[in-house]
Amino acid sequence: MPLKTVHAWKNLPPEARGASVALGNFDGVHRGHQQVIAQAAKAALTGKTPLGVISFDPHPRRLFRPSEPAFKLMTQAQQARALAGLGVDTFYLLPFDFEMASYGDREFVEKVLVEGLGVTHVAAGFDISFGRGRSGSPDLLRTYGEEYGFSVSIAEPVAGAGGEKFSSTAVRDALRAGRPEQAAAILGRPFAIEGVVRRGQQLGRQLGFPTANVEVEDYVVPKLGVYATRTRLPDGREVPGVANLGNNPTTGLVETRLETWLFDFDEDLYGQIIETQLIAFLRPELKFDSLELMIDQIRRDEQAARAIVAPGF
Repeated sequence: MPLKTVHAWKNLPPEARGASVALGNFDGVHRGHQQVIAQAAKAALTGKTPLGVISFDPHPRRLFRPSEPAFKLMTQAQQARALAGLGVDTFYLLPFDFEMASYGDREFVEKVLVEGLGVTHVAAGFDISFGRGRSGSPDLLRTYGEEYGFSVSIAEPVAGAGGEKFSSTAVRDALRAGRPEQAAAILGRPFAIEGVVRRGQQLGRQLGFPTANVEVEDYVVPKLGVYATRTRLPDGREVPGVANLGNNPTTGLVETRLETWLFDFDEDLYGQIIETQLIAFLRPELKFDSLELMIDQIRRDEQAARAIVAPGF
């Protein structure tokens, strides 16, 4: 069955209630998140209930600190696809507003989890917090579960071979440092920017390397520069390429965008949604003294990217 997305918690129909759920923000759906969801899935199988994931829109940080720089690791569409791939039946993308933010930990459990969603099991991470002032804890969640009649499982920390913690913060730190491979190791897949292809200056087309331009918008901004990439098209094809993530200092400053040259590809993508994975960081963004110097560097970038994402071509 396809994933169902529910954008409410009040007055839900019976078929949208009674799930075994994973509770958290799940931005990135990284390997630590996947362990929490796996625990909810185990409870769903045992209890013969649907498997649900609870997250919040907007992210609480956006409500309380709206002026902070963008930090998202995925769009809602990317998040839904990742959850569907893990076998999730229902994605509870709950509106996080000042009403919900005013609930203490007991109120949140009673009003949202019990009265609203009728949960049968709640899986959460070892560092879960919930309720006003982040007062709720794993121990409190267990206590409320016993009181209100749902079971609880708490996932242990997950770390890499070198002991690095799997967290959304660690993913952001790796991306900002220009280490997409490290981010991918935590995520379990490459970090990818998805968006609508916009019409740009079209200078690349005139110079022989047309680019598909996508605004970065609410994503965390990785280190600016040139990346080897793979791009998923709307029809599911994946095309290797090379991309500049930046502001175009040579040809005229623009808002931060991802400009991807898809190798051996000549189709109109304007207005279509594409998803581009950042596979490897090649070099920082540069300002060139002439277009000729820029073209020479782009050809070198092409060779370096092909060696990574399209060997043999």
